[in-house]
Formats: sequence, structure tokens, C-alpha cells
Amino acid sequence: MAKLSKPRSSKTLASFCAKTAEEKLAHEIIILNLTDIEISPSDYFVICSCDSDVQIIAVVEEILEKCRETGIKKPRVEGLKSASWVIIDFFDVVVHVMHRKSREYYKLEKLWGDAVFSKLSKGGRTIAIKKDELKSLLK
Repeated sequence: MAKLSKPRSSKTLASFCAKTAEEKLAHEIIILNLTDIEISPSDYFVICSCDSDVQIIAVVEEILEKCRETGIKKPRVEGLKSASWVIIDFFDVVVHVMHRKSREYYKLEKLWGDAVFSKLSKGGRTIAIKKDELKSLLK
């Protein structure tokens, strides 16, 4: 296993968290760049869906473990007891690990529709989401 390196920017931290969630089989993973939105609570959101409470906890624990391994300051974690929507708050990056039904209900993508949206490619790189694909996300 390759040694993990500490992300050097908010953008790379967001990608790091998205890749970690993907490793635990979270799906519909998107990264929202909020830096151009004046009232945004952070620079980046990472939003992903899980199919069960157990998977949500596994994703959160894996992100926290990789943070320890790389020396990233421990983030605040909220919602772990209910495990239907867990927030991992790094201040400049906020990761939303959501049960599929919670994500469909709250529609964070629509709320932050002015953000720049991206996703992970099959090779693990961050790529912009095309406008036609974005329209289907924001329905």
C-alpha cells in the first residue's frame, strides 16, 4: 500500500475525502466548489450517498482513520448517532455522508446550485460535471 500524503489545499482535501468515500463504496459522490459563493459556510462540500447506516458509519470511520494516518487535524463530526446524515467538518471542507433517502429529501445539490460541480473519474481524478448531467442532478 502506498503511503498516504497529507492534502495541501482545500481542493485536494475534498478530493481525498471523495476518494476515501468511494473506496467504501459510497455512490453518487460529488464535490461542490463553493469558493465563489459569498455566503457559503465552507470552500467545498463533498456529498455522497450510502445504502445503510452501517455503510455510513464505515465511510465516516475510514475518512477519520485516513486523517489520522496523514496527520490531518481531527474534524468535527455530527450525526453519527442517528447515522442517516453525518457531517464531517474540516472547516474549509464539509463532507456530507447521507443515506440515500435523506439525500433525496434534502436536495443539497439544488440548494447550492450556484456551486461548481465535479465528480471523480474512473481513474480517481476530479472532473467537472457537464451541464446536461448537472440538470438531472438538480431536478
